[in-house]
Amino acid sequence: MESRGSVPAHPVPYEGVWRFTAPAVDVSVPQARHAVRDLLDRQGVPVEDDILQGLLLILSELVTNAVRHAALLSPELAVEVAIGAEWIRVSVEDNHPYRPTALVTDYAQTGGRGLLLVREITAEAGGTCDVEHTAGGGKIIWAALPLKTQL
Repeated sequence: MESRGSVPAHPVPYEGVWRFTAPAVDVSVPQARHAVRDLLDRQGVPVEDDILQGLLLILSELVTNAVRHAALLSPELAVEVAIGAEWIRVSVEDNHPYRPTALVTDYAQTGGRGLLLVREITAEAGGTCDVEHTAGGGKIIWAALPLKTQL
């Protein structure tokens, strides 16, 4: 018998970590989104639809940012999906050293709100997100969400 909050004695069948690379070009955005959706379906991950839609939007924003802002110094990006018993984490890694910050809302701008959107979707779902530096001088931007809506 396991206590509340403990790690299950046996991992659930959908748990794991998957990583793939893609060129830092526009077509990689929908390809990454479809690859992650297919992975979750194939693994039978019990993710609620609202959480899934938010996760895919977050992934699209992160890959778009890597394509638009890091491609010159990082012609390839990496996407990682880590799935636990009760959560899912997506991350996008590139080799550009600039560490972005979420901008404040400026309604006069037509862009520049991607990370703000990522932060808001993550918070609304009860998850967490951050930016980390890699040992090679690049960065990883990630978001972790619960599989089920937090009440």
